[in-house]
Amino acid sequence: MKYTGVVGLAVLLVMPFSVQATENRVDRIRPDAPALAAYGNYPVGVRTITAVNADQVDVVNIEPGKPFPRYERKLALEVWYPATKAGQGDDYHVFLRDGKTEVSIKGRAQRDAEPLKQDGKTFPLIIVSHGYPGNRYLLTPLAENLASKGYVVASIDHTDSTYNDPGAFGSTLVNRPLDQRFVLQEMARLGDDKASFLSGLVDVSHTGLIGYSMGGYGAVVTAGAGVSEKAIAADWSAKQRALAIHAAGSKDHADLFDRRFKAIISIAPWGMQRDMWDEQGLSEVKVPMFFMAGSADDVSDYSRGIRRIFEGKMPVDRYLLTFADANHNAAAPMPAPVESWQMSEKLGFAPFEHYADPVWDTVRMNNIAQHFATAWFDLKLKNDQSKAPFLELVENSDKGVWAANKDGSFKPEHSYWTGFANRTAKGLRLEHRKPD
Repeated sequence: MKYTGVVGLAVLLVMPFSVQATENRVDRIRPDAPALAAYGNYPVGVRTITAVNADQVDVVNIEPGKPFPRYERKLALEVWYPATKAGQGDDYHVFLRDGKTEVSIKGRAQRDAEPLKQDGKTFPLIIVSHGYPGNRYLLTPLAENLASKGYVVASIDHTDSTYNDPGAFGSTLVNRPLDQRFVLQEMARLGDDKASFLSGLVDVSHTGLIGYSMGGYGAVVTAGAGVSEKAIAADWSAKQRALAIHAAGSKDHADLFDRRFKAIISIAPWGMQRDMWDEQGLSEVKVPMFFMAGSADDVSDYSRGIRRIFEGKMPVDRYLLTFADANHNAAAPMPAPVESWQMSEKLGFAPFEHYADPVWDTVRMNNIAQHFATAWFDLKLKNDQSKAPFLELVENSDKGVWAANKDGSFKPEHSYWTGFANRTAKGLRLEHRKPD
């Protein structure tokens, strides 16, 4: 016993860069994962495409007293989809938070696999939108998982907002909802293009959206919530009132709404702590929303920001899943690549901090997010009513009662969270608000 402390310390010092991981896997499902976290029955393919949104305002280069400059806005998209057969899974080559260190992560998707097209079956579309900064791979665990369950998933590299290209913040504010809407339009176009691999594969009439942090901000606007005058005029906002395109009550904002969005997940949405939306703006929300957040989020501010959105008067069904004591990285980011454990001279901290949470295991949070995202989208996009019980829960998971008979059937007093094994529904809260 007298050597345990020394040996343990030595192991901890070497494990992050050697024994702990030979692959940065993003597809892990823990033994204690809730029922719907498991991968589905479809093999997964993945392709990278580029979309160009022509004649967009170049927010970064706006100058006082001059007409807004225009440009062609290029967006790289990672597209996951049901494939004909399973492969070994290809590596993704991704940049870390420092924007210069490139690493490999490993999942289950096969690069350029043949898409599954049979009997005219199509798959609902889900669009994924990262934070600031981020990239299209940040939510890969959730994207791959949903594709395996019969969805086409398109994740965006938002120009001016990636690790390699962290442009002016005003561009993120203006363009995040515009990018989300444009990608829906582009996926619809490709679905009608007989030369595209998406032809006959994607059903854009039932589209979901997942946004994290600034992507979550964009998701709230995409859902219909126009932004406040205070936000438009703020010194941290886009130059020359460019954010007014999303103003609450304006025709410009109303015209941008796309009714093909049927369900939205907004994870740690930024903005309400800066009064991004007022009562009028929230009253314009038109799409059912599922929020996820950590109760200790000090970036989007759980109490003054995220909860205020959820508790605001909105004419839609909405949920809030809270991870007790988790911070801003709750649920969304992939597990920290092993290379991110090293200190970055450029950042002044280890990129690990960008992915991980000091309380919760990232894979655990990813699995819980996969579980609830599956229930939410299956119910809202596929009308699978069998998923409704996974959302009809006692509010506080710690107060659920496990009461089972010897044959496995449940007693009348059983109130444990559906889909969670005994002793695993801990530290979570799911609140539900009906339309106001």
